[in-house]
Parts: sequence; C-alpha cells; structure tokens
Amino acid sequence: MKKIYIEGMSCEHCTNHVRSALADLEGMHAVKDVNLSGKFAVVDCSTDDETIKNAISDEGYQVTKIEKC
Repeated sequence: MKKIYIEGMSCEHCTNHVRSALADLEGMHAVKDVNLSGKFAVVDCSTDDETIKNAISDEGYQVTKIEKC
C-alpha cells in the first residue's frame, strides 16, 4: 500500500480525475481512497513512484510525497 500526498485538488471532480488516472496504471491493484480534505490517495499497487507522479501530474495535480503504509 502507498499513501500519495497530492496538491491542487479542490473538488470532487478533481478526486475523480485522480482516481481514474491511478486506476488506469499498469500494476494498480486497487485505489482504496482519494481524500479531498486530507489531500491524499491510498492505493494498493506495484506501480513505481515515478509513474504515479507522472500520471497525477498529467491530470494537473502535484504529488508532494509518496510513502508506504
């Protein structure tokens, strides 16, 4: 499991974009949560951190940190 801290999300529409971008990644087993107020996502995946950062960046948001949880 990974916890991804994300800046730039301001509404539920934003969380849906992030959820969709993450779900489409190879190696993504499950998107457990995309939390607007906490500005994070929790995923179960074997996807490398750089690929995750790029997918979220492509949607217009910034990953500030990724940690294992």
